[in-house]
Amino acid sequence: MVLINEADRCLLCKKPRCKSSCPINTSIPEVISLYKEGKIREAGEILFENNPLSVVCALVCVHEKQCKGNCVRGIKGEPIRFHEIEYEISKRYIEEVRFENIPKTKGRIAIVGAGPAGITIAFILARRGYKVTIFEAHSKIGGVLRYGIPEYRLPKSIIDTIEERLIELGVKIRPNTLIGPVITLDRLFEDGYNAVFIGTGVWNPKTLNIKGETEGHVHYAIDYLKSPETYRLGKKVAVIGAGNVAFDAAITAKKNGADVTIIYRKGFEQMSASKKEIQEGKEEGINFNLFKAPVEITEEGIKLACTENIADEEGNIKTIITGEEEFFECDSVIIAVSQNPKNNIVSNTTELNTNKWGLLITDEKGNTTKKGTFASGDVVTGPGLVVDAVAHAKVVADTMDEYCQSLNK
Repeated sequence: MVLINEADRCLLCKKPRCKSSCPINTSIPEVISLYKEGKIREAGEILFENNPLSVVCALVCVHEKQCKGNCVRGIKGEPIRFHEIEYEISKRYIEEVRFENIPKTKGRIAIVGAGPAGITIAFILARRGYKVTIFEAHSKIGGVLRYGIPEYRLPKSIIDTIEERLIELGVKIRPNTLIGPVITLDRLFEDGYNAVFIGTGVWNPKTLNIKGETEGHVHYAIDYLKSPETYRLGKKVAVIGAGNVAFDAAITAKKNGADVTIIYRKGFEQMSASKKEIQEGKEEGINFNLFKAPVEITEEGIKLACTENIADEEGNIKTIITGEEEFFECDSVIIAVSQNPKNNIVSNTTELNTNKWGLLITDEKGNTTKKGTFASGDVVTGPGLVVDAVAHAKVVADTMDEYCQSLNK
């Protein structure tokens, strides 16, 4: 119980703002009370039952906007660092718990994509008595957890432990299996799956659509983060973008020895990255070239147009190009301006509808436009938070359970 002094500072509020500010409604005072009593197993069980990826969320959530940022203690002093307590409890629980592989009598479920949503649904439905098979396009499960979040933020060993728990529950995993071109959704139903869940994430990078984007020294952040050790970036690296993925790529490149500069068309206040990520970037020694927009990439670097923020009569801020240009020399360019979903599943079925961004259309319970097919996570919402994906996946798991049970009536 490393953090008992921190737990002792908690006021155990009767109306906890930390809990109501948590996207998955974690029972924070209850967990802290059990922790103080030394009931680590019981606390871990509460956390896992509410959030199967509690150990992950403890590391990657935007705590300053959620539990920590809404702690009463933080009004006049330091807020409770509940996420650190949660990590200690959840890590120990997921490492020590052993799940019973109960008889699978309720039906067969196919899960396409083993990211946060897919893993959550696999845990829930396997424990309810469904035969679950995960089809994963990569060599290992985790999705964005393994291939989009750097090791320094989320150790891969945690994902390996989660995989062990899934296997204990009888979940079957087919790695390196892309659903769509060879194995279609219809084939899954023909082979006896009662329902299919799609949680394939967003793995196609958005492009800048500027000249020179296909140069050999230009890379996309979502690709770079899959295997940073593969890339030879050189000494000076430019990262275009200022979201969490951009900072992850920048810090990773910096840790691997590069001199890294983030190029962004606005200022620090407009960055979509969390305050924690921005602060970590500064502490790591990342350089910033702000109010610059890339207009062309060459072999020697990037042509940049200068920008500025202007306010209209209503106070809305708009970023415009001033007309001035400058040149930024670099050895490599990493582009990090969001992602879109791949269309390998959609292009091989006529029944799945998408919106103009290529995201799957579902109702609030996760039903897609194809009967027996459900979806959640980034492939529905676009790039989002892990905890939001888990929270909605719980709803979708209930929807799938109800659907499968209706087939037996």
